Amino acid sequence: MNRDVSRRSFLASSTALAGGIMIVPRHVLGGPGYRAPSDRLNVAGVGAGGRGQSVLQGISGYDEASNSTQENVVALCDVDAERAANSYERYATAKRYRDYRVMLDEMHSSIDAVMVATPDHMHAVVAMAAMQLGKHVYVEKPLTHDVYEARMLTEAARQYGVATQMGNQGNSGEGIRQICEWIWSGTIGDVTEVQTWTNRPVWPQGLVRPSETPPVPATLDWDLWLGTAPKRPYNPAYLPFSWRGWWDFGTGALGDMACHVVDPVFKALRLGAPVSVEASASVFVENWRPIPNHESAPNSSLIRFEFPARGEMPPVLVTWFDGGLMPPRPDELAEDEMLSAGGGCIFIGSKGKILCETYGANPTLLPTSKMESFEPPAQTLPRVEGGTGGHQRVWVEACKGGPACSSNFDYAGPLSEMVLMGNLALRSYMLTETVEPPRGRRRNRYPGRKKLLWDGENMRITNFDEANQFVRREYREGWSL
Repeated sequence: MNRDVSRRSFLASSTALAGGIMIVPRHVLGGPGYRAPSDRLNVAGVGAGGRGQSVLQGISGYDEASNSTQENVVALCDVDAERAANSYERYATAKRYRDYRVMLDEMHSSIDAVMVATPDHMHAVVAMAAMQLGKHVYVEKPLTHDVYEARMLTEAARQYGVATQMGNQGNSGEGIRQICEWIWSGTIGDVTEVQTWTNRPVWPQGLVRPSETPPVPATLDWDLWLGTAPKRPYNPAYLPFSWRGWWDFGTGALGDMACHVVDPVFKALRLGAPVSVEASASVFVENWRPIPNHESAPNSSLIRFEFPARGEMPPVLVTWFDGGLMPPRPDELAEDEMLSAGGGCIFIGSKGKILCETYGANPTLLPTSKMESFEPPAQTLPRVEGGTGGHQRVWVEACKGGPACSSNFDYAGPLSEMVLMGNLALRSYMLTETVEPPRGRRRNRYPGRKKLLWDGENMRITNFDEANQFVRREYREGWSL
C-alpha cells in the first residue's frame, strides 16, 4: 500500500475485500503520535488536590494547550471536594470517590496503577491496599509516616512484583548522577562526613493543640481525612498544608525535605541503616518554662546519623540542620559565594569537598575554582529523559514493563527508614522522666538527649526502650496496614 494513501481511500478500497480480514495500522487510524487505548495506563489518584494535582499532570502527560493526556486517569479520590476541584475539572471523565477503599473495591479491575499524594499518615495504608490488588504505585515522599511502615511497603513491593516509585524527583536528576560518579571515581577521596540542611519548616511548628471546634466545611469528610490518626475535632490549623507540623499527620521538616536533600548522600555513599542517631531541638516554652511538646515538631533541629563502613567506604557521619540552622561555612568558599539558603549538602572527603543544592542540583567542587580544570569521570549511570521532570513518566514506563525506577521501594524504603529514624530521635528527645536528686527539688530531664543505638535488622533501639514506641505507631480502631 502506498504510504500516502488517505485513511478514507484505504477504508473504501478495503470494502472490496469481501470476507477478508482487514488490519488497520494504528498510525493510519489515529495519525502521528496516536496511542491505542491498549497502550495507555489506567491511573487512579488518591489525593487529587495540592501536590497531587501536579503529580497527576506528570503521570498522565497532561497537555494544557490541547487538554489531552497520554494516559487514562480513570478515578480520583479525595476527602475534600473543594481541594480537588481543579483535578475534577481537568479529568472530567474520571470517577470520583472520597474513600479509596470504596474506589479500589469498585474499580480494581479497571485500574492499573495508583498515585498516592495524601498527608503522610495515610501513605502506607493506601499504597499497601493498592499493591495487594497487584496495582503499581507512586507515593509522594516521605514514603511513610514511620519506620515500620516503610519496611512493610518495601517487602510488599517485592512480594507483589509491582512497579514502584517515591516522589523524590531529584533522584531522576542529572546532579545526583554526577555526584555518584564523582565520588565513586575517587574525585574527593574517602568521604567521612556530610553536612545537610534545609530552610524548612515554612509552615507553623512548635504548636499546641487548638481548643476551638469550628464546624467542618461541607466539602470535607473530616473522619476520612483523619484516617489512621487518633480522633480529634476539626480545626483549620491542621489543613490543607499545615498538617506537616503535627506529629499525628506529618513528619516535620525532616520528613518533608530529607528525601530530597539526603537522597544524593544515601545513593552516592551506598548507605543503609544507621548504627546510631542523636538529636537536639529547639525547646517549647509555656508560661516561661521549657516543656516537652508531643503534639508538634520543633521549630528547628540538629540530628546526627552514624553509619558503619560499607565495603571499601569508611564509616561516615551525616548531620542534618533545619529551621534556620546551617552547617559551618566551608573555608573554601570565596567571600561572595554563599551556601544555598534553600538547602543542600557538603560532602567532606580526604581529597576535597563537593557542594550541592537541594535535589543534588548544581554539584561543584570546593573551592569552586577547581571546576575550571576539572575533567569529570565518564558517565556510568543512565540518565532520565527530562531529568527531574521525567520522574513520573519513567514510572509510567516501568508500569508498562520498562526498566525499574531509580527510586523504587527497594531504594526508597531504606532511604525513608533512615530519614524517619531522625524523627524517632526527635520525639524521644521530648520524653521526660522525674529525677530525684540527692538534695534539692525534684526535676524533670529529657532522657532522649543521648545517642540512640539502632538495630536496623530488627527495627529496634537497643539502649533506650521508651524510644521504640516511635518505630511503629498505633492506628485508630478500624484501620490496619
